[in-house]
Amino acid sequence: MEILGHWLWGMRMLKRMGAVVALVAILHWFGGTAEGLPEEQGGPVRTEMRNVTYHFTDGVSVRIVSLTGALEPTEAGHWPIFDKGASFNIHVDSSKILVLPSDLAGVLNTYVFNAKDSPLKDISIGIEKGRLKIKGKLRKGDVAFETSSSLSANSDGRVRLHTEKVRAVHVPVKGLMDLFGIDMADLIKNGKVPGLESEKDDLLLKLQDVLPPPRIQGPVTDIRIESGSIVLAIGKEKAEAPSGTGNFMSFKGNQLQFGKLLMNDADLTILDLDPNDPLDFFLERYKDQLVPGYSKITPSFGLRAYMKDFGKLGSKAAARSR
Repeated sequence: MEILGHWLWGMRMLKRMGAVVALVAILHWFGGTAEGLPEEQGGPVRTEMRNVTYHFTDGVSVRIVSLTGALEPTEAGHWPIFDKGASFNIHVDSSKILVLPSDLAGVLNTYVFNAKDSPLKDISIGIEKGRLKIKGKLRKGDVAFETSSSLSANSDGRVRLHTEKVRAVHVPVKGLMDLFGIDMADLIKNGKVPGLESEKDDLLLKLQDVLPPPRIQGPVTDIRIESGSIVLAIGKEKAEAPSGTGNFMSFKGNQLQFGKLLMNDADLTILDLDPNDPLDFFLERYKDQLVPGYSKITPSFGLRAYMKDFGKLGSKAAARSR
């Protein structure tokens, strides 16, 4: 009876106060607030993405050609919060993702070998004859090195980096572990380099442990070098095409908090103001992308938010969001 009373009250408000004001009131009663909802209502939110440049940081992004999966809360009984990337993981059912060599180098420099006592620094990555050409320096002695490596998907869902050639300035080496030395080999063996393990002269990389939140979870089932990019298949080997067209990210079902709005039975789609290039999205700064855009409400109270590409915001907008 109490819920029916709220609904009737909302309908009267539609007539007396106008649609916009009443809509806010109805969302308050039926959407509630983050503090007022029972915890057991949290859970995964289904997601689909198509043609999206997804920024993890200023220096690390990936190109999501297609993705189907779910946002899974990192805490039981809670819901994904857009403003807190650590509040959810992106569990991938099926995807095709492109990674530029420069972005992979950014991951290694910023997250894998970022500690002051890390044995490696100044890593750069290029592609040469279908192989990754990795350059860098050993912190001890400031010795420059260079390797040529092939990529493959390991049986346990990790990325295998097989070193075929290695050389260092003024240092005789036969393989990768000779280059790294005992200290580096021990660090990897003891799990002190996140997401990285060694197997003879191969390195095994666990993507979900090296990328910043929100974590992408799912096994790497295929990896190859194609047209200057690293092409990843995470989840099912044959990617499932998203149901929509154009450049978008959609989130449906269960609960999702988007700014001050907490959606029950979520129905949110983020669309590109400029459909002529990929949707350029940065979770940490999505509010700045919303300001020059606009939004629509569907007849079933779904939200369609049109965003400006992050790279087109200009330096002033980017500086405000820091």
